[in-house]
Amino acid sequence: MAKTAKNSGLSGFPEWLPAERLVEQHVIDTFREVAELHGFSGIETRAVEPLSQLLRKGEIDKEVYVLRRLHAEAGDDEAVDPSRTLGLHFDLTVPLARYVLEHQNDLAFPLRRFQIQKVWRGERPQDGRFREFYQADLDVVGQDTLPGHIEAEVAVVMAEILARLPLPSFTIHANTRRLSEGFFGALGLKDHAAVLRILDKLPKIGADAVRTALAAEAGATAEQAQACLDFASIRTRDGSFAARVRELGGSGEMVEQGIAELTAVLERVEAAVPGVIMADLSIARGLDYYTGTVFETFVTGHESLGSVCSGGRYDSLAADNRHTYPGVGLSIGLSRLVSRMLSADLARASRAVPTCVLVSVADEAQRPLSDAVARSLRGRGIPCEVAPSAAKFGKQIRYADRRGIPFIWFPATDGAADEVKDIRSGEQRAADAGSWEPPAPDRTVRILAPAGPGSAEDAS
Repeated sequence: MAKTAKNSGLSGFPEWLPAERLVEQHVIDTFREVAELHGFSGIETRAVEPLSQLLRKGEIDKEVYVLRRLHAEAGDDEAVDPSRTLGLHFDLTVPLARYVLEHQNDLAFPLRRFQIQKVWRGERPQDGRFREFYQADLDVVGQDTLPGHIEAEVAVVMAEILARLPLPSFTIHANTRRLSEGFFGALGLKDHAAVLRILDKLPKIGADAVRTALAAEAGATAEQAQACLDFASIRTRDGSFAARVRELGGSGEMVEQGIAELTAVLERVEAAVPGVIMADLSIARGLDYYTGTVFETFVTGHESLGSVCSGGRYDSLAADNRHTYPGVGLSIGLSRLVSRMLSADLARASRAVPTCVLVSVADEAQRPLSDAVARSLRGRGIPCEVAPSAAKFGKQIRYADRRGIPFIWFPATDGAADEVKDIRSGEQRAADAGSWEPPAPDRTVRILAPAGPGSAEDAS
């Protein structure tokens, strides 16, 4: 099986082979199944939004794809009013905000929504970065208020989704904006946004460069800068991070509130999905967007991929003259994750096609008989197809073998019993289309997680 997507000459627009698409579909199905188990409803929004809305996030303006007709005329909307120009959405948050405002009178809040949909970004393609890709989002959106326990709840759902996928171990890193800002305030630093922005660069530029930037851009003394670096180095699996924050000078009501919030998240996620949550006080995403707990998720051994699942609490997804809409959300770059699963051979399909049984055709006059067998098998949920031609049986068997179909069915034409053959073992026996069952592992395609050379474990 190919390990990377074929791009058909267009960089950043992946096209998976059938067996690879089965892996991607497994990830999509897993996300949906777990989300629905937790009471989330699926939605789908339109692919386009007004360009003026998409450009409200200024840092993304160079990546938006604009949508226009090839032969636009002078009277068209975009020609008359440039604000009505449409762009392809680059994430699922902007569409969600618009969706909530437009449908607020028809929705029940808190809204528990998941969305799996393609998005488009005109960024430079590289490993795990595409211009067209699936994104999978999970959000709980309230009207005016939203309980704090939702922050842990959404993280638990994402942890359960990732735990069901054929991945190595993963860790969800969590921090709270309240704790970070409370700590910086306790140190005497006033420009919290600048400090967060600089600390967010720590993995890229290193401690010395961060120390210099804190002094130059945030007015930090040498002692304050070192305290910020020490704060950002704190990583614990339990509530012991609190003592270390206090030892560094963290005090005050905001710090204690942040400690309580983060401790509650750690405890709830640990109770539901043990061993995956970690307090990491260096996490500082979406400085102008997130307002509470923030999350980033890393797969062990694949840290170069970056965070595979990120998000957090936001208190102003959308607002109008009557209501505000706070929320908590997490998002998986699904295509990026699938690309790594395939390229690193973390998952593969047990066969390249859904078909379990190929029903042979003795001659074209007997095709209705073969069609009847196929209908009977499908009626009991057994995926099957009828041979495309009445070639010699040897050719029909080779056709099934090339496609990875494990069984071939021979309808009887002389009143005898039908027979079914396991192509892999060569075993052939009498069978009745109304009662025959394939072995459970062969009935449907399974997604396998290779356990080592020449072996694999069932991950489906």
